[in-house]
Order: sequence, then structure tokens, then C-alpha cells
Amino acid sequence: MAYFERLGTARFRPTEHVSGAWDEAMQHIGPALGLLVHAVEVDLAARRDDPMIISRLSYELLGLVPMEAVEVGVEVIRPGRTIELVEATYAHGDRTGIRLRAWLQQPRDTVAVAGDGFDPMPGPAEMAPWDPTTVWGGGYLASAVVRRISGGPGRSRYWVRTDVPLLADEEVSTTARMAALFDIANGMAIRADPAEVHYPNIDLSAHLVRPPQGEWLGYDTRVTFGPGGLGLTASVIHDESGPLGTIAQSLTVRP
Repeated sequence: MAYFERLGTARFRPTEHVSGAWDEAMQHIGPALGLLVHAVEVDLAARRDDPMIISRLSYELLGLVPMEAVEVGVEVIRPGRTIELVEATYAHGDRTGIRLRAWLQQPRDTVAVAGDGFDPMPGPAEMAPWDPTTVWGGGYLASAVVRRISGGPGRSRYWVRTDVPLLADEEVSTTARMAALFDIANGMAIRADPAEVHYPNIDLSAHLVRPPQGEWLGYDTRVTFGPGGLGLTASVIHDESGPLGTIAQSLTVRP
């Protein structure tokens, strides 16, 4: 069973694997993030025959979405020959639950100047399996295969993959499949018991330096709670070839 089943050109039904960690009657937004990337890429392929790659994904999480069918829409905000800004929305009825703005760029050869300043990360074979359902409920977290090294409250390095397809009977890109795992970061480096403190994220921004490859997505994550109800989950993300970029999630911290 996939995360979603297509009901029409722009209409999708979530399956049990999409149920949320904070409330199982509501969707976990993780799979939706990947579905929106897929919608952007399908729209791109219909409009252009030259290559474009995603460099930034900025999601605003506008409200809870029940475990019911949704509508996805795509609009080009800033067309361009080498750079485009595209918006995608994820709506239930007349209410938009997620809004994505994605920057796309035309690739060019920068191998000669490539480099990064990120810390290296142990591979998935060097980490022990960890079961997220010991802390979290919901079908989404149960669908994840996790290998993790905990560094104490609010600090973890881990690798995640899933055997659940993003969309039933439809091929999707590795970028879309990996984007469906981006939001898992907020539950993997636990700073406080979620039974005592709620800290859902209200957004997610991913900056990528190249498209991901393979099955495993690696994270080096730090979670910070400020003194006034604000928090931040910040991650450097990797595949098995090396670093891919960063993810940041703004938290609302509610004891």
C-alpha cells in the first residue's frame, strides 16, 4: 500500500500510512511534502523539455488536514529560462492546509569548484536500528525504517528509508520520494517527552545542493527550545554519497 492513491488529475486519497503522530485522525504532513514535489515535477515536465532541478522547497503548514481526500494545485509564480519559482497547494475542501514555494534552476557543470563544509556522517550500516513507534504513534512513523545514534536530548544522527511507495501505481522521482521523509526530523532528535510537551512544526524549508540518490536519507539534527514558546529543528541531510543540504523547521513549543 502506498501513501496516496490518485483519484483524478489533481485529487488524491491518503492511506493508513499517512496518519499523524500527534493525532491519528489527522494526516502527518510528511507524505504530503513529497506529493507536492511530485506535482511540481509533473507540471514541469508538461511545460518544458529542458532540465530543471529543485534548489529550495519552502513549505508553510497552514492547518491540520483530516484523513480524507485532498486537492493539489500548481502555479508558476515567476517563470524564467534558467530559474523558476513555482507554488503548489494541498487543500481539503475550501481550506488550504499546505503551501509550497519551490525554486527550480537549470543545472550547469560546477564539478571543478564543488565542495562543502559539513561534518562527515557514519553510514546506515554503522548505526543501530531504532523503532520510532516506541515514542510516536501513527501510520507515518510506523512506515519508516530508522537507524540512529542518539547524542542526548535534542541531538541525533540517523538514517531513514521507507518501503512504502509515495503514490500507488505511479513512478515518482527520488527527490519527491525523499521529500516525503523530510518532516520526520522533528521526531528523531527528541528534546522532551511528547506526552508532556507538544512541539509541532509550522513550516519546513529545505535547501538542496544536488538531487538525492539511493534509498537512505541521513540527518544530523539538533533541536532547540527557546524560553518563550519558540523552537527550531535544524538538520544537515545526506545520502550515501555525501551531504545534500539543510532542513529547518520552526516549532511552536507547548508544555
